[in-house]
Amino acid sequence: VVKEVLPPALDSTSEPPPLFDGTTRLYISYTCPYAQRVWITRNCKGLQEKIKLVPIDLQNRPDWYKEKVYPANKVPSLEHNNEVKGESLNLMKYIDSHFEGPSLFPDDPAKREFSEELFSYTDTFNKTVRSSVQGDGNEASTAFDYFETALSKFNDGPFLLGQFSLADIAYAPFIERYLPFLLEVKKYDITAGRPKLATWIEEMNKNEAFNQTRRDPKELVETYKKRFA
Repeated sequence: VVKEVLPPALDSTSEPPPLFDGTTRLYISYTCPYAQRVWITRNCKGLQEKIKLVPIDLQNRPDWYKEKVYPANKVPSLEHNNEVKGESLNLMKYIDSHFEGPSLFPDDPAKREFSEELFSYTDTFNKTVRSSVQGDGNEASTAFDYFETALSKFNDGPFLLGQFSLADIAYAPFIERYLPFLLEVKKYDITAGRPKLATWIEEMNKNEAFNQTRRDPKELVETYKKRFA
């Protein structure tokens, strides 16, 4: 895997890149888990040269991003073929199907069907974990139990569909954050009693394409503490 030199984030003082000049650009924030999904997908496909990374400072966004690139003013977005598209799950699928590189979506109909269920559960998964952080209960356990059970469905590998796929990428940025955060704030170890989840995390941490997108766990914990304070 190419070790990429990451460009500095663009803020309100930064000039825009030469937009719609034929370059494919992925607009992200280095700290946003939704953008990270698409960034991981790009790296897994080996598209570091084909899709240019344009990081945005979300605390101090450049006006041109909303005005000229993506009116929703969110990340991620993808500038490709003179169009800009958004929404992380859609962009993951788009990059997988429109660019060269190893396919990250299985041909097996049963696996494809289950992956759609996994994609649609991601919002519930995140809401459940977040509400448990803000309350006294431990609703988070339902979300991680769902994940542990999902890892038992196909036995031909340690990932959600057996082999590594977009389904794993959809969850990886969130689990990367919840693992250290819940341990520190709630003294809750998400891997306790969940051997498949523990193995999944180990396997994900061997993935160089994912590792290049990861942040320092201390930084992630501090960010989440501020958000949930």
